[in-house]
Amino acid sequence: MTRCTVHRLAEHALLCSVAPPATLEVQRRIWAMAERAGDWRGVVDVVPGMNNLTLVFDGQADPEALERNLKLAWASGESRNTTGKLVEIPVRYGGEHGPDLADVAAHTGLSPREVVRRHSAGEYVVYFLGFQPGFAYMGGLEPALATPRRAEPRMAVPAGSVGIGGEQTGIYPATAPGGWQLIGHTDAALFVADRDPPSLFAPGDTVRFVAQEVLA
Repeated sequence: MTRCTVHRLAEHALLCSVAPPATLEVQRRIWAMAERAGDWRGVVDVVPGMNNLTLVFDGQADPEALERNLKLAWASGESRNTTGKLVEIPVRYGGEHGPDLADVAAHTGLSPREVVRRHSAGEYVVYFLGFQPGFAYMGGLEPALATPRRAEPRMAVPAGSVGIGGEQTGIYPATAPGGWQLIGHTDAALFVADRDPPSLFAPGDTVRFVAQEVLA
């Protein structure tokens, strides 16, 4: 059985981590642990990540007890079968919208249009949010589309850029440096500070990319 290794991340934080690969089964167990851990004595914050869970606790907590609780929670095999909302993202692929589409096609041995077809045919599950507000780390990319990050990251990836980075796909909510292979662009607003909730995505949501235009 896959193990969850626990170690001290900081004076008042513990990290429970599972070795790759990232799978929906593992993530569902992380979600279940997070829900349970929120009720433990001394825990002030629970942060689920991809294949990991961070506990932040106060000075009155017993770190050794929390470590035992984490190991027991993982060993229980409890899973949280979260079913979020379906979010469809309109995408313009290729050309100025996806300057790395040809590179992804060359790496995968597929035509650019076949890359688009497969990418937009998939269903992706949001595992967690991180990197920047509203950035969703998703599982479900077809293995045939996996492409390494760029050797030289861009200093400024435009907001709305849809990319592939290794075995994942995602969307940049705001302009930021990044090394993912950009295959398309969306006008969807992923994070709006005064919206309720601010993020378009939440863990457990299902995401579909809808091809509006393909320049290949």
